[in-house]
Amino acid sequence: MQARNSGNARGIDVSHWQGGINWPKVKADGISFAFVKATQGTAWVDPQFKTNASGAKAAGLLIGPYHFVDATTPETAIQQAQHFAKTIQASGITFDLPPVMDYENNPKGLSKAQINAVAVAFLKEVQKLTGIVPIIYTGNAFAQQFEPSLGQYSLWIARYSSNVPYDVPAWKRWDFWQYSDSGKVSGIAGNVDLNEYRGSLSDLKASFFNSSNEQVKEGNSVTERDIHQVSEWAAKDWAEAQTKGLFDGTRPGDPLTREEAAIALNRLQKQWLSMHQNS
Repeated sequence: MQARNSGNARGIDVSHWQGGINWPKVKADGISFAFVKATQGTAWVDPQFKTNASGAKAAGLLIGPYHFVDATTPETAIQQAQHFAKTIQASGITFDLPPVMDYENNPKGLSKAQINAVAVAFLKEVQKLTGIVPIIYTGNAFAQQFEPSLGQYSLWIARYSSNVPYDVPAWKRWDFWQYSDSGKVSGIAGNVDLNEYRGSLSDLKASFFNSSNEQVKEGNSVTERDIHQVSEWAAKDWAEAQTKGLFDGTRPGDPLTREEAAIALNRLQKQWLSMHQNS
C-alpha cells in the first residue's frame, strides 16, 4: 500500500476513553476530521457519542460514526447494524463521513467464510438503512481475512508503524491509515489514535460530497458539473486523462484511479445516451 504524505489531511478517532475533549484546541492543532465511536453489540451506546460528535462538528471538523462489530452470525450482524443506524439517525447530528464497520478481531474463532458472512450482512444492512456506502476499519493482519469482493468498500487500515501497510487480497491501498495509537493532540489529556486520509482536506470533502455539498448516498451519479465546476481533484484528472491516453487506447491494462474511473463512467454514460437517442 502507499506511504503517508505531508499534504494529507490529519484526523483522530475517539470514544469515551478519551474523556472530556476540548474540540476547538483539537482543530487548532491541525486535525481536520474525527471518527467517533457510536455503538457496539446490539444495545450499547458510547456514553460520549453525542457529546464528541456534536463538539467536533461545532469546532469545524468533518465527523463520521463507527460501530465495533462483535457479532458471530449474520443474523446478529444485522441486528447490530440496525442498532448502529438507529443510534446515529436518532442523534440528530449530520455526519460528514460515511458510517464505519470496525471489525478487527475474532475472539470466537470464526472461520474465514463466517467472518465474511458477518461483514457482508452488517455492511449491506447499514447501507440499506442509511443509503450510504459504509467504510471498513480493520487491522492490517485481520484484513487478510476479507475476501477480494470487499475491496469495493473504502479501507481504514490500522498499522502502528512507520512501514506502510502491506497489501492484502481485498486492498492494495488505504483510504485512511490509523498509524498510531499513542498520539498527542492539544485538547486531549491522554493518548489518542492518529489517522491520515489519502489526500488533502479538499480531496476528502470531494470523495464523500456531491456538488450540492451533500453527503453522497447510494444511487447518486457523477455529473459533468461534478467534474468541471466543483471537484478540483476531478478537474485535474480530467485534464490528465485527455493527455495520457485514457480515451485513446494507449494505456491498456493500466490501473485507473477512482477519479479517472468516475470520469470514464460519466463519459460512457453520455455516449450510451447519445447512441440511443439517435437510433
